[in-house]
Amino acid sequence: MTSDKQAGAEKLGELAYQTLRRMILEKTLRSGGAVVEGRLVEELNISRTPLREALLRLEGEGLLVRSSARSYSVRFISAQEYFQIMKVRELLETEAIGLSINKIEPEIIDQLTDQVESLAAGQPEQAYWDVDDTVHRLFAQRSGNAVLARMIEQARTQSRMFELITPFNRIEEDREEHLAILNAWKSGDAAAASQAVRTHIRNLSAFVLKRITEGN
Repeated sequence: MTSDKQAGAEKLGELAYQTLRRMILEKTLRSGGAVVEGRLVEELNISRTPLREALLRLEGEGLLVRSSARSYSVRFISAQEYFQIMKVRELLETEAIGLSINKIEPEIIDQLTDQVESLAAGQPEQAYWDVDDTVHRLFAQRSGNAVLARMIEQARTQSRMFELITPFNRIEEDREEHLAILNAWKSGDAAAASQAVRTHIRNLSAFVLKRITEGN
């Protein structure tokens, strides 16, 4: 019975963690905003213990910062930090895709290519993020370097928390750049695949810089 209770508690903690993480990435909980424990207990219909466990995990991952003993806020990502994160992503993800050459089944790449090509205006924002996550995570996870994959996931998550980031602003550009990455990988040319990733990440940074400069 104790084991069943423990399993149930762990399941609730994981559910709270996944829910809060999604709320942060979808900006339901805004950058720099307070995370009110009492309000979340009511909103998520969950007890305080699993909620606190989830908050501690998110703090450890750098998504939340502690304001006081039992108070948190969503980590604020400044423009300067965003561009620094993107530079780190460039270094890590170009390495990962090169390492992943010949380590992924061709049919997986073909299926992912179909998903990228099927994206169109009018779909929910989460559909764009799901495909974006799949493209970038795949090469990291198949790089053969688990530490590299974890570092990429952390950097990607933090860059996504930046307030100006939304896939709706460059749907066509993202699709073409993702297809270029997939096609370069299919060619088996590690240098070309790395360059395609580098171009994509630099274009994202340039786009954000333009928005900031123009005040949009």
